[in-house]
Amino acid sequence: MYRYQVLIEYDGKDYVGWQKQKNGKSIQSQIQNCISKILKEKIKLYGSGRTDSGVHAINQSAHFDTKETIINLFKFLSSLNHFLNPKKITIKKINKKKPSFHSRYSAKEREYKYIILNRNAPSVLENYKVWHLKKKLDLNSMKKGAKKLVGTHNFNAFRSSNCDAESPIKTIKKISIIKKNEKIIFTFRSKSFLKNQVRSMVGCLKYLGEKKWKDRDLDKVLNSKSRKFCAPPAPAYGLFLSKVIY
Repeated sequence: MYRYQVLIEYDGKDYVGWQKQKNGKSIQSQIQNCISKILKEKIKLYGSGRTDSGVHAINQSAHFDTKETIINLFKFLSSLNHFLNPKKITIKKINKKKPSFHSRYSAKEREYKYIILNRNAPSVLENYKVWHLKKKLDLNSMKKGAKKLVGTHNFNAFRSSNCDAESPIKTIKKISIIKKNEKIIFTFRSKSFLKNQVRSMVGCLKYLGEKKWKDRDLDKVLNSKSRKFCAPPAPAYGLFLSKVIY
């Protein structure tokens, strides 16, 4: 058995998400089928985590096993991208790994980025890649609120009703918010996240930025542990899985 890790970039707009599902096409199944076709053996692809429908990736990490070693990795990568690029998926890199490596369980941290385009006019070039908001957001209010979310908390209020995680307790290692021209870029880092957690946190911080909420409103959400007090989650299309750290 030979194990390989792949780093993947994809546009999640037209997919049901990373994980293979019966109700539509997934990123996992597209890549899995393509590798199986090229290698002429049934391949199972294991991702570092699931991205939801509409969410993109800059550096998703996954691994698969083969019966035979892949002799020419450059040629294999070129063949793979020949089939995947029209599907808005690209394999950026492939590395041979030890059998002990696991794309999900070996991961120490995951990083997500969320992008808001904060200007009057919507974007044509970045449609479905940013959340367009006309109302000017107050950066300092959002940064102040973000500090409350860093650390170990019960994030039950921030997860979706169909989240299957056993515990709502998560440790957020880092939240940074920067303004770059007309874009506001949020970066979240943790070992793992609950379903819809990042989008829900962005939704709450956006309320603070709009002055719709005060600090105490975010405190109420965090302390309530109830979804009904949380702001609506930000749209999926502004979210990117940016990095998996091993």
